[in-house]
Amino acid sequence: MTAGLEKACHRCISKIASNAYFIFGLLAFLALPLSMTFTGMKFLEDCPVQPLIPLYLLVGGVIGSLKVTLLLYDSTRMRQLLSKSVVIDDDDDDEYPWRQNAHKYYIHLTLSLFLFLWFILGNYWVFSVYLPNFIPPFHQPQDYCDKTLYIFAVGVLIISHTVLFLVIFCSCCIYCFSRQRYSSEED
Repeated sequence: MTAGLEKACHRCISKIASNAYFIFGLLAFLALPLSMTFTGMKFLEDCPVQPLIPLYLLVGGVIGSLKVTLLLYDSTRMRQLLSKSVVIDDDDDDEYPWRQNAHKYYIHLTLSLFLFLWFILGNYWVFSVYLPNFIPPFHQPQDYCDKTLYIFAVGVLIISHTVLFLVIFCSCCIYCFSRQRYSSEED
């Protein structure tokens, strides 16, 4: 990646991540993993046909909450660093002061990779018993899953699929636009 394109990408990311709307969006998005955690804990024993569904919600909610909390912390920290550099007109060699903690990058990468793999496993666990009995049958009392738990898990997966699609689509659009703009500036 050339220096000009890298600088433009960092400028774009810093503007998005330091935006107050982005921070409020993250706060609103924090409701999903917290509700996943609560639902997973409440219905931990209520899906004997696939006992990993409440575990999927519980672990995914805890790790998702951690990820969003770290993103919130980094965003507010970036706002502080950018405002300080603007106020004091800091022109030192490091144009990107938030890059100083590279270990945070690996923490975010590890959490994101775990959440993606957990998402794939959750798809398998939830849809492998698609439309289970919601009332325990008399002859097989272990062959059911609580309706609230199961519908919530399906809803979480639908929301996750939608967000994943939008992120991939928007990333491709931004990449194509920036590549087209960069190539037109070279000519």
